[in-house]
Amino acid sequence: MDKLTHYPMVIGENLVTTGSEDLIEPATGRPFATVALGNKTDVEQAVLAAKAAQTSWAALSYGERSAALMQLADALEAKSEMLAELESRNAGKPTKLTIGGDIPFAIDNLRYFAAAVRRQEGSAAGEYVGGYTSFTRREPVGIVGAITPWNYPFMMAIWKLGPALAAGNAVVIKPAPNTPITTIELAKIALESGFPAGLINVVTGGAEVGEAICTHPDIRMVSFTGSTRTGQRIAELACPMVKRVTLELGGKAPFVVFADADIEAAARGAIPACYMNSGQDCTAATRIYVQDAVFDQFLTRFSELSRSLRVGDPFDSATDLGPLASQAHRLKVHGMVEEARQQGVKVAIGGSLPAGEGFYYPPTILVDAPQDSNCVQQEIFGPVAVVNRFTEEADAVQLANDTPYGLAGSVWTSNVQCAMRMVAAMDCGTVWVNDHLPIASEQPHGGFKQSGIGKDMSYYALEEYTVVKHVMLELTGEAKKAWHAVVFDG
Repeated sequence: MDKLTHYPMVIGENLVTTGSEDLIEPATGRPFATVALGNKTDVEQAVLAAKAAQTSWAALSYGERSAALMQLADALEAKSEMLAELESRNAGKPTKLTIGGDIPFAIDNLRYFAAAVRRQEGSAAGEYVGGYTSFTRREPVGIVGAITPWNYPFMMAIWKLGPALAAGNAVVIKPAPNTPITTIELAKIALESGFPAGLINVVTGGAEVGEAICTHPDIRMVSFTGSTRTGQRIAELACPMVKRVTLELGGKAPFVVFADADIEAAARGAIPACYMNSGQDCTAATRIYVQDAVFDQFLTRFSELSRSLRVGDPFDSATDLGPLASQAHRLKVHGMVEEARQQGVKVAIGGSLPAGEGFYYPPTILVDAPQDSNCVQQEIFGPVAVVNRFTEEADAVQLANDTPYGLAGSVWTSNVQCAMRMVAAMDCGTVWVNDHLPIASEQPHGGFKQSGIGKDMSYYALEEYTVVKHVMLELTGEAKKAWHAVVFDG
């Protein structure tokens, strides 16, 4: 057997190879590489490297920081095919998704923050109190801890690193234990391209590393993307030290189809909305509500299209759905489908574990599930959609909002007034009209309720990684005399 490639941690300018754990390829179920295993001591070393780098980085002009980030984006783009291949192998994503979507979009996001930092926003300087000019500054937080998920490893790393670095911070990042490779390669490419050492530190590992990041006194902010349960734990750990926290958590997106919608467009739109990345997407349309009059028409067409999807090798250009990220996750997804089946929920298509190697799962449609069932209320995070019905607009609003989550949702209708009423009524951080899933670097991503706090992407994200400082300048030179007279002379 050939020796497996070993992926190190990146701490300052050093590649740290201590420890080893197998990485399993989702398409085969077999080890294909190993990765270093970090611990609390490695987090301490990463923080020291970050502290050494951050002060001089923050002192650079916006233009200098922007130029360095643009250079890093160019270096990543030059190796985008290699990054896409590694992402597909490590996470099981079809290459048409990594090459055609994830990697170039993430690099665009980095370029956006490189540009956005040069246009600072805030209140105008002025005399808000007579005799004084006030203005605000946005200062970097300092050292940011970032903890990223396994479903979009490279993209989520960039979503954290882009605004944090643009704002003048240094970062200690922990990728998910099973999908660390493209984050490690990103940090290595940064060093190779001349990006300052210590600004991007990658510490791999599990809960010990995550908890060390959350509790380290010199890490002033933690930015996390992942499950709501883990987000609650991160907030709990960060709270005693009053750390700033941003949390992009779970979702259970409603996809609301009115009778006047273009049903063919809605059925086709539901395919990527439900099955992109094998449904491992917090904005995936997992709850489809269809008005009674067109319920059967929509379900028939959506089922036909779902059956036509090609599940297979991520490196086959014809593949639509690759495997799920791990065997444990596949069993969790199937367990939720089986639970629904045992409760009497109809399984229209799919719902069975395929034979053969790899962690594949077929497109699955559940029909008319009770609103309080787990398959409606909780994240399944796989290629599983629940199709339910509604009668009136008020019902659609109530059903759409009736989960603990509020990350994203969509409404499908030809009635602009109805669309605008639904947009206002839905408790979601993003609402699409007659589409579902597209995002833009310039627009914010984040949720309501238990879907989290704070924003990724857009200028709103840049603000998350800064602290606002008020500066007040006395204009007359007489303030000392005036205050002395008030305080001491009565």
